[in-house]
Amino acid sequence: MRHPITTRRRAATAAVIAALAATLLSGCFPNPGDLVNQGVEDAIEDATGGDVSLGGELPADFPPTVELIEGEIGFAAGGEAGGTSGWTVMITSTAADPVAEAAAKLETAGFTEDTTLAGQNTGAVVYSNSEYLVLVAGDGDTVSYTVTPQPK
Repeated sequence: MRHPITTRRRAATAAVIAALAATLLSGCFPNPGDLVNQGVEDAIEDATGGDVSLGGELPADFPPTVELIEGEIGFAAGGEAGGTSGWTVMITSTAADPVAEAAAKLETAGFTEDTTLAGQNTGAVVYSNSEYLVLVAGDGDTVSYTVTPQPK
């Protein structure tokens, strides 16, 4: 004789599996990668108090005066530490020279170059205006921006 709780558990498990299978087959279930990204974003935001996106969106408070190159945002984060805000954005671009394009966009927006560092297939440029310091670094088709307010 089977135990009634075991039979109920099996029936409940079968019902959950059937519902999950129906949802997956209907295409109404979110992409598993999206669920993982959202979980990681939530964990980072909880730990740091910052705004994090693992694809597609800038933090709501990202400075609009910092011009970014066209491309796919792979990572974006913003937060505050010690009373100072900061942001990091990584963009994959199809530009022939993404760092040069990023530098040109910043110059057009009124930023001036402070320092240039270069290496094999990588480059980094520091730009500033009266409000922000922007470090632009590139490796292949990926450009990362690190933005901080000017020290006061």
